[in-house]
Amino acid sequence: MSNRLSKEERRLLDEYASRWAFKAHPGQIPPKDREWFAYLMRSGRGGGKTRAGSEWVLQRVREGYRAIALVGQTAADVRDTMIELGDSSIMKCARDKERPLYEPSKRRLTFPNGAVAIAYNGDEPDQLRGPQHDSAWVDELAKFRYPDECWDNLLFGLRLGKNPQIFVTTTPRPIPIIRKLLASPDTIDVQFSTYENAENLSPIFLAKIKERYEGTRIGRQEIGGEILDDNPGALWRRDLIEAQRVRTAPPLVRIVVGVDPAVTNNPGSDETGIVIVGKAADNHCYVLADMSLQGSPNAWARKSVEAFEKHEADRIIGEVNNGGDLVEVNIRTVSPNIPYTPVHASRGKLIRAEPVSALYEQGKVHHVGTFPALEDQMCEWVPGQKSPDRMDALVWAIAFLQPLDSWGEAPSESDAVVGGSIPEIYSGEFPF
Repeated sequence: MSNRLSKEERRLLDEYASRWAFKAHPGQIPPKDREWFAYLMRSGRGGGKTRAGSEWVLQRVREGYRAIALVGQTAADVRDTMIELGDSSIMKCARDKERPLYEPSKRRLTFPNGAVAIAYNGDEPDQLRGPQHDSAWVDELAKFRYPDECWDNLLFGLRLGKNPQIFVTTTPRPIPIIRKLLASPDTIDVQFSTYENAENLSPIFLAKIKERYEGTRIGRQEIGGEILDDNPGALWRRDLIEAQRVRTAPPLVRIVVGVDPAVTNNPGSDETGIVIVGKAADNHCYVLADMSLQGSPNAWARKSVEAFEKHEADRIIGEVNNGGDLVEVNIRTVSPNIPYTPVHASRGKLIRAEPVSALYEQGKVHHVGTFPALEDQMCEWVPGQKSPDRMDALVWAIAFLQPLDSWGEAPSESDAVVGGSIPEIYSGEFPF
């Protein structure tokens, strides 16, 4: 039959067969026969969320919507993943005649029919204060630094047209805004696993995530798209972290960078935990940033120094159990005179983490914004398991700033010695 088709007919047939409606798996295209305000697509990594979001935006443009918000976790995520570089981005999914003009400096896409999409990010919720939209694609909402503020500002501006809608694609976390969306009667909730998009994924990727996460709690979230309740054996609870969360920190009397180094550098290596914590005059601690990364010793040393300089810290605190003196050597190779103190764990992970978790229970530790990866580690780790990197870096930093009586005294401001450690005053040995 295909042999009797003209060249143009075959071209049209191929074009239609390649279109999204023929490729999408269940859940990637919202239903036309149901009314909804928010379409919540939660799936595992590689589940096809980005492609679904890009295709939804393009379809809204075809239907005549003209003012679209594109909101991602960071400015780089919006630019690279949602708009420009990824195979599932808007620019890659758009048909030739509908491909928009992208102006990065203006954070703007202008489509041939006059529709405009503006980029925003979860680190800067005030960007959304004022602009009006008739559509919004929100990607990785559960990982935003300020998810509630971004969502509220977006809602205030979603006031154009007769049918404003929000398409949310995210790896789920049990944060308040996700819970609220699930409870709303005008939300359609769709959940599917990474495996449902297997035909579009690398077999090596699938094998690796199955080997690492299959059968684990975190695998249920990262592969299955489930929203997990608190791990009953964990030292930290999300409600305690949430109750003490703040938007900004007060004036701080001391700031340190906690570093938990990875000892290998390959695709399967742990990350190096780099967490910045400050202490206020009332002795409360404020978690300012999580700059952890997977990379070479030189890469994490540079990132540690960057964290020190960006946050005007007083000292870097580095665990030396695994890395030995190489931690200090790596950091001083980048910045020879940086204040640095090595710390050694002389007892188990549980004994050093418990007092820090107790400070959270007492309301003495506040997260300035949201740190999804760090908080997931805190609320998933059960004593007896290998303790994760970001959590360890947090514990070292808070332990240094908030020494309990059994820990001995940390050095005072006047004790700091630029260019070297201070073993005669503070050995860096916590008795845990």
